[in-house]
Amino acid sequence: MTQRILIVEDDIEMGALVERGLIGEGYEVRLVANGVDALIALAQDEFAAAAIDVMLPQMSGFEVCRRIRESGSAMPVILLTARDAVEDRVFGLDSGADDYLTKPFAFAELSARLRAHLRRGASVAPTVLQVGNLALDTVSVRARIEGRPVALSVKEFSLLRMLASRAETVVSRVEILDEVWGSAEHFEPTIVDQYVSYLRKKLESGDAGVHVTTVRGVGYQLDVDTVPA
Repeated sequence: MTQRILIVEDDIEMGALVERGLIGEGYEVRLVANGVDALIALAQDEFAAAAIDVMLPQMSGFEVCRRIRESGSAMPVILLTARDAVEDRVFGLDSGADDYLTKPFAFAELSARLRAHLRRGASVAPTVLQVGNLALDTVSVRARIEGRPVALSVKEFSLLRMLASRAETVVSRVEILDEVWGSAEHFEPTIVDQYVSYLRKKLESGDAGVHVTTVRGVGYQLDVDTVPA
């Protein structure tokens, strides 16, 4: 079955270039030029993934991405932007993006990242992951502790899901960056430490029955709390 990709790009030349390239690789492509049309397209069709420019008329790519996640969709989203500041990348990832590609970029890199995210999405069966008192719904991208909702950003959820799926096992920072941020080359390992700190505060305040342990010099693991006999 042909996979349908949504491209949201207001630069006519850039949009046409990406569209031609993806069609040439066998994808079905829908190209729109603004955020409002992107939301209309998403309401009309199902897409395997989306590549969205950040600087769009009417609505930013950040906002489009945030609304995609609020709808419950977990499809891969790659943001395209000329803005390379760390705070912009963090803001984009917090809005729910799976990846962040800085312009100018080679089409081959965009294509490779799309393939990687599509492979990861196809290999994960939708389910509710239960660890301790924590339940992670990977379809709706929501977390609950003993039935109570926990407010997590999409990146916090993705990090927690990875650790929970490999509970009691050490996960390196490189592995986390590759899976959660899409690349270990384009992000500093300290961003993992920052997000682990966010998670710890939320898990500790919610009696989750799990905690994140630091394995010095390697990475992190999610441990289930021991219940006293």
